[in-house]
Amino acid sequence: MKITLELLGNANKDVVDKLRGKLKSIFHCPVELKTGFSYLAHAYNLERRQYLSSDLLASLNAIPRERGEKIVGIVDVDLYTPRLSFIFGEADINSGTVIVSLTRLRQEYYGLSSDEKLFITRATKEIVHELGHTFGLEHCSNIKCVMHFSNSLADTDWKEVNFCDKCRPKLGI
Repeated sequence: MKITLELLGNANKDVVDKLRGKLKSIFHCPVELKTGFSYLAHAYNLERRQYLSSDLLASLNAIPRERGEKIVGIVDVDLYTPRLSFIFGEADINSGTVIVSLTRLRQEYYGLSSDEKLFITRATKEIVHELGHTFGLEHCSNIKCVMHFSNSLADTDWKEVNFCDKCRPKLGI
């Protein structure tokens, strides 16, 4: 297994490189960093001023990959799905592709002072959560498990970066 982090749009390479190290220690597999596509306009909804995650996932799915490779697209734009006002990320379970937005994970988005450590922790949790879906995991009822659904940033902050004892064996890695 290999995880490839694709920087999309103007995602910061230094931030993604920090996330790369965190993911390597969690999944114990090679984690590569690549520059993906920079054109995101096809997914932009002018009325909502957000980007439709499924359009970006479709573009990521067009990238050639090795067997068993997981692709994580990382963007620094606000994402949405039609049924929700925003999302932190989304997984395409069938293809093993994930999209995660960094935008709402930053303290500055909410008018608060920057906290780089908290930001990296939040981003790691969201990527690990979405990757968990690509391994067939569903949302977990354990509020500390990384697979617990995050309806808000407070939920993300509350849960841990790890899989619980019930979810971990289901990973198959």
